[in-house]
Amino acid sequence: MQVELAEERVLVLKDRFSMDHAEGRAWTKRTEAFGTLARLSGLLSRPKDEEFETIYRERRLQPFWRIGCTARMIYERSRDYRVPVDANVEAVEIAGETRRVSGGAFGITGVEHCRDEIHREVCFDAIRGTPDAALASYLKHEAEPSDPEKLAAISGDGTVVVPPEAKASGLVREVLAGSITKIDADKVLEETLSLHHVDLYYRPVYAFRYRWKDKEAVVEFDGVTGEAQPGGQTFEQFIGKRVDAAFLINAGVEAAGLFIPGARLAEIVISRSIAASKAG
Repeated sequence: MQVELAEERVLVLKDRFSMDHAEGRAWTKRTEAFGTLARLSGLLSRPKDEEFETIYRERRLQPFWRIGCTARMIYERSRDYRVPVDANVEAVEIAGETRRVSGGAFGITGVEHCRDEIHREVCFDAIRGTPDAALASYLKHEAEPSDPEKLAAISGDGTVVVPPEAKASGLVREVLAGSITKIDADKVLEETLSLHHVDLYYRPVYAFRYRWKDKEAVVEFDGVTGEAQPGGQTFEQFIGKRVDAAFLINAGVEAAGLFIPGARLAEIVISRSIAASKAG
């Protein structure tokens, strides 16, 4: 089996808004953030602005993984076919060989030349490790290449850089394993796994925690889409902390060497593919 691995990358989505803009939009959602109690209070008397206190502001980079691959299998197999003919046909001559007809058909053997390709691309929440199809919408927005040193500099400027808790190699293994299917073949001519993407994306998120009547609630503002939503969480525990670069080291190699069923590591040819890293 040939396994082609793209280089792992870190990309940071471009922030389209400022902290002031984000805070202004989030402020309009503060009542919703406190749920039913605030809405019921509003029926009696609308909560005054001074009743709400902003007790924490946060700009963070929140991670998700993009993992994409293609499995290609080219193989041959021998097959017997039953070819129906008219009721009055007793025999058929093909390439100088006479085939007797039985039951309204004659038999012929051929070799099928087959090609199967399976494409998979999955975006995972890098904190929970769960697939999230909605994250794919961010891929159409502009992103800049980054690395752990650049992330450390961003963190030093006050932005919270949230580390990925879901290990890349485990997610790569999950995607690759789902791309391999059992084939019925007499002879396998080519079996290739191309890992196109092992990309860690960071998207900008603003979060504001409010206090109202001894209760606290959070509103998040998406720095890419410009949407403000009540709810969410904050990550002040990571303020000023560096992100460990180990989350990307040989993720694809580790995954390929562990998951492929029925294959010894010596039988797996692993290469870094420049073409794969540029795909998509």
